[in-house]
Order: sequence, then C-alpha cells, then structure tokens
Amino acid sequence: MKKGTLLNSELSSVIARMGHTDTLTIGDCGLPIRGQAQRVDLALIKGIPGFLDTLDAVLAELCVERAVLAEEIRAVSPEMHRQILSRLNGIPVDYVPHEAFKNQTEGSRAVVRTGECTSYANIILVSGVTF
Repeated sequence: MKKGTLLNSELSSVIARMGHTDTLTIGDCGLPIRGQAQRVDLALIKGIPGFLDTLDAVLAELCVERAVLAEEIRAVSPEMHRQILSRLNGIPVDYVPHEAFKNQTEGSRAVVRTGECTSYANIILVSGVTF
C-alpha cells in the first residue's frame, strides 16, 4: 500500500489490508463476482466510473508486482488493452483465457465493479511490497 489520494473508504480499507501476493480485481459492469471475494460496487450508470479512472486510483494506492488480463482483450478491445499497459509502467502481465480469469477472481480479496462497458475491461492486480 502507498496511501495517497483514494477517497472511497471501502476500497481504501481493502487495499490497506492487502499483503504480498494478495489479489484485487477491477472489473467492468458485467464481470461476475463469485466466491468469497468482497464486492466493492462503484458502478453508478453505464460508463461511470470508468475502468481506467478506477485503475488509476488503485494504482496510486497499491504496490503491484504483477497483473492478469484475459487474453481476449488483445483482439476484442485493443485500445483498452493499450491504455491498460500504458498505466502499468512495465509491470509484468500474464494472459489467461477469460473463463480462467473469472475463476481466478474467486481468490481475490475483493472485486471492484465499475460502470465500464468495454468488453474484457478487467484486471487482477497482484500486490507487491514497498520495501
């Protein structure tokens, strides 16, 4: 955790409790939230808040050592894919089929639901350490 500017108390609390290798999922409005993961529902209407705005806010707070994306994003939503990679600043990215991605979200500490409507605008962030 880097604690800085995040205003949402529920999301800030989740990030504060994360340890090394814990995961946090940020998803579009259609990503199913399965298993025991805490639901942090930020969605208001279609598009608000956007996935990228939410990702930016989380990256300002969380030390991330690795990320996971659905491999389908490269072909279906290439501009979103490019925007995500530009924000990760060299953080390694693993690609898995979307069904495997959805299964992996079950192990997340929380799943953040945004208002994003872009296909495959979902990411699993793996917490790193700041030392």
